[in-house]
Amino acid sequence: MSPRSEPSQQPEPVRPDADGELRPRSDPFADCIQLSDPRALRAYAHPTRMELVGLLRREGPLTATRAAELTGQSVASCSYHLRMLAKYDLVEEAEGGRGREKPWRATAQFTGWPGHSDDPEVTEASTALNVALAENYFTKMSHALEQRAALPRAWQQAEQYGDVSLYLTADELTELGERVTELLSPYVARLQDPGARPADARLVSFLQVAFVRHIETRSGGASRPGDDGADGGGAL
Repeated sequence: MSPRSEPSQQPEPVRPDADGELRPRSDPFADCIQLSDPRALRAYAHPTRMELVGLLRREGPLTATRAAELTGQSVASCSYHLRMLAKYDLVEEAEGGRGREKPWRATAQFTGWPGHSDDPEVTEASTALNVALAENYFTKMSHALEQRAALPRAWQQAEQYGDVSLYLTADELTELGERVTELLSPYVARLQDPGARPADARLVSFLQVAFVRHIETRSGGASRPGDDGADGGGAL
């Protein structure tokens, strides 16, 4: 599965089926803009731009002024970054307003980019974007951990921080990712449909990360994928 970032525009509503289970009427992940131009990949690999796209997807449409209030950035900075995002079709002008008071909206529910490319420039730009995204995850997770003690006990127990090492084939890892995505699908519509959210629901970041381990031996020997065996770091 190609890398993909968080959702935006309102997906088709989730409705209970005959058994009372939530199931989307269509694929909520289908509305996805694919980035393949190295220039677009490099442009998106900026923390402020990723934050702005995510903000528009949750709260948009927004003006640069309102985006500045929500992000703590200057209006000039938000305006510049929004124009850069628009250059690569990640955002677009919405109706109404003018100048810095014109509203912007995200163009798609998700952003995707190549998980593999024979073009070295695309590979380099995709790698840089993945690293920027990982750094963004780390920053958000560190902040969440710093604030964790203020959460009610039920939420502290519900949060998940852990890992497990598995021996998988490429096909098995792909299948596992697809199954996790399927489990997440029924809840995506809640992002833009407040009426679908339970009264006690909160905004949660659910990270979907899996990668081949490359372990350096203590003696300085060559790196071999998966040499360390299972070493789960906590309950999933």
